[in-house]
Amino acid sequence: MNLMNIITKQLIEIIEWTDDSRDTLSYRWPDEDKEIKNGAQLIVRESQQVQFVSEGQFADLFGPGRHQLTTQNIPILSTLRGWKYGFNSPFKCDVYYVNTRLFTGNKWGTSNPVMMRDKDFGVVRLRAFGTYDFRIVEPAKFLKEVAGTDQNFRLDEFADTMRSRIVSIFSEALAKAQVPVLDVAQRYTEMGDALLQLINPAVTDKYGLEITSFLLENVSVPPEVEQAIDKRSSMSAIGNLNDYVKYQMGQAMANGGEGAAAATIPATMAMGFGMAQEMMKGMQQPSGGAASDPFSPAAAQAAQSAPVAPAAGGVQVLTPEQAAQALGVTVQDVVTELESGALKGRKIGSAWRISQESLNEFLRG
Repeated sequence: MNLMNIITKQLIEIIEWTDDSRDTLSYRWPDEDKEIKNGAQLIVRESQQVQFVSEGQFADLFGPGRHQLTTQNIPILSTLRGWKYGFNSPFKCDVYYVNTRLFTGNKWGTSNPVMMRDKDFGVVRLRAFGTYDFRIVEPAKFLKEVAGTDQNFRLDEFADTMRSRIVSIFSEALAKAQVPVLDVAQRYTEMGDALLQLINPAVTDKYGLEITSFLLENVSVPPEVEQAIDKRSSMSAIGNLNDYVKYQMGQAMANGGEGAAAATIPATMAMGFGMAQEMMKGMQQPSGGAASDPFSPAAAQAAQSAPVAPAAGGVQVLTPEQAAQALGVTVQDVVTELESGALKGRKIGSAWRISQESLNEFLRG
C-alpha cells in the first residue's frame, strides 16, 4: 500500500446518516479523528438538517439535498478558517445531523396539583394531562441549549425538561384565563388552542422548538370538589323544591304502599279539618234541608274544597319532623324551605313551628 492510498483512507469523502430510530433528535457524525476532504459529498435527507461546528463556533447549515463541500457553499466556515482564496487541504469540523420531523404523541401532565382561585369553589387544586406534537425549527439554538455535544441525543433525555416547561406555562396561563372549574371540561379544545399561543413563543425562544399541537385531555379536581359539583348538578336537575315535593306525592299516591300513606297525610288532614268546620257551621244553622246536613253530598264536596282551619282541641301547628313526614321528604329539606321563606313558619327559641294553614299554602304553590 503506497503513501497516497494511506492518506486517501484518512480522508472523509462522503458524509451521510440514515436514522434507524424514531426518537433521535440530534446525532453527531463520528469522524474517528479523520479529516474532511476538499470537495467531499454531504448528503442530507428529507426531515434532516446538518449543522457544521468549527472549533466550538456554529458555521454553515445545510438543508435536504446533496452538497459538495467547497469554498463557495461553506462561506461561514471559510471565514472562520481564514480561507480567503479557497482551500485545498483537508479540514476538521464537527458535523451534527438534526432531525426536523414532527415528533407526535408526547405526553405531559402535572405531577403535583395546580392551585387556582375559582369563583364558585374558592381555592381549588387541579390536575391536568394531555399530549403535544413538536419539531426542531432552529438547529443551532437546539444544539446549544439542549443537546450540546451529545453524540446521540434522544427524546427520552428531553421529555422531563419539556414536561416541566409546559406544566409551568400551563399553570400560569390557566390562572390568567380565570376559566371557572365547571366550564373547563367544556373548553378543552378552546383552552388547548389558547395555551398553544402562549407556550410556543417560550419554547421557541428557549429551545429552538415549535409545538404544532397542544391537546388538553383531562382536568380533574379533588374528590370533595367533585362531590360538590355532583350535588349542584342534582339540585339543578330537581329545580323548584315545591314542585319536586308535589311530584313525589303524586308518584307515591300512584304507587301505593307506605309512601302513598305518607304522601296523602296533608290532604287527609285538610279534608278532616274542612268537614269539622262544616259540621260546626251546620250546628249553628237551623235544622232541616239538605243544605244544613253536614253529611250530605254537598257538604262533603264543600269540605274537600274548603281551606283548612284550626280545629278546637286538634293539631294546630306542626314540627319540622311532622311536616317532613307529611311531605315525604327529609327534615333538612323542610328546614331549608323554612329558612328560605318558601314555607312560612315561626322560630321559637331554636325550634320551628309550622301552622297547618302555612303548610296548605305551601302545597298549593
